[in-house]
Amino acid sequence: MTRTGPLAGVTIVEFQGLGPGPFCAMMLADLGADIIRIDRAGKAAWNAGDALGRGRRSIAVNLKAPGAADLVLKIIARADALVEGFRPGVMERLGLGPDVCLTANPRLVYGRMTGWGQEGPYGPAPGHDINYLALSGMLWPLGPADRPPVPPLNLAADFGGGGMMLALGIVAALYSAKATGKGQVVDAAMVDGAAVLGTMIFGMINAGTWKVAREANMLDGGAPFYGVYDTADGKYVSIGSLEPQFYAELLKGLGLTDPRFAKQWDKAMWPDLRRAIADTFRSKTRDEWSALLDGREICYAPVLDPREAATHPHNIARGTFVATPTGPVPKPAPRFSVTATEVAPHARGPGAESRAILTEAGLSAAEIDAALASGLVAERT
Repeated sequence: MTRTGPLAGVTIVEFQGLGPGPFCAMMLADLGADIIRIDRAGKAAWNAGDALGRGRRSIAVNLKAPGAADLVLKIIARADALVEGFRPGVMERLGLGPDVCLTANPRLVYGRMTGWGQEGPYGPAPGHDINYLALSGMLWPLGPADRPPVPPLNLAADFGGGGMMLALGIVAALYSAKATGKGQVVDAAMVDGAAVLGTMIFGMINAGTWKVAREANMLDGGAPFYGVYDTADGKYVSIGSLEPQFYAELLKGLGLTDPRFAKQWDKAMWPDLRRAIADTFRSKTRDEWSALLDGREICYAPVLDPREAATHPHNIARGTFVATPTGPVPKPAPRFSVTATEVAPHARGPGAESRAILTEAGLSAAEIDAALASGLVAERT
């Protein structure tokens, strides 16, 4: 699999997992890295439509079989980095903990993805995005004031605070390893990463400029000029007219001339302003509003569902999405002026490259045949 991008030539071993680990590996693959995924022989069924699985070569290994750790160490010894997302202690029990792997490959960057982190009272406990986001303090502010907090899908802890943070950590540690020849462990915990994403909010709370209440602040739906409104056809539009010049253009665009509305930060008039904006947006369809407001200095965008997003003229012009046999998927981001990236091909399934990967690791044809015959390694043909 010949790749382009700023990480071309970097080899990363990924242990099969769910959610943030595969997302991290996808980001690194999108940047050009050669990702060798250690799939579990004879376990999970292959999902050919798994968008997060693009850009992988796969070897399927029975990690609990005798000799598995020694076999995998031969692959790790030639890699630049490793990504694993098991609960704390699992890799150690498999004989593939950081001490063992860094002994086999002292320049290895050992990336660990967990929800709670490698230590702490919650460390061994199961969890999901919503739990990690909850403990970080960043779930509480989300949603309407009169209802429980609303989870933002699994974007904030799993992917933003988890997978993206681990990808950044691995790239930083690779830079360090190149300079020093010494690898290290990157401990990415989703609760830590979600908290980091909330740094600005914590700072505003500490400064007294953010009220610890939902729908009471400028970015949480409290301000009527920063939010989502429904339209005549049951769809939605978004406005983010925070700055005074954008707010003035919003009033002009909506035809709101009540002199009370000129005082943008007078919270006493916010309820009336919210009703006026809501009634106005309900007078036309979403697309009619787009025809009127697109291109104006308002901070406006229609709210698109995921299918619509791929067909919007701006996203088409940018090439934000690319077509695949299973449907549109987001194009790799960010973009590079010299080391251009490309959408990596979908993986061909667990074990599709088992023989080639073992050959690269230095095993002889006889050793590979023996590993396949014993069930230590599986091959997809």
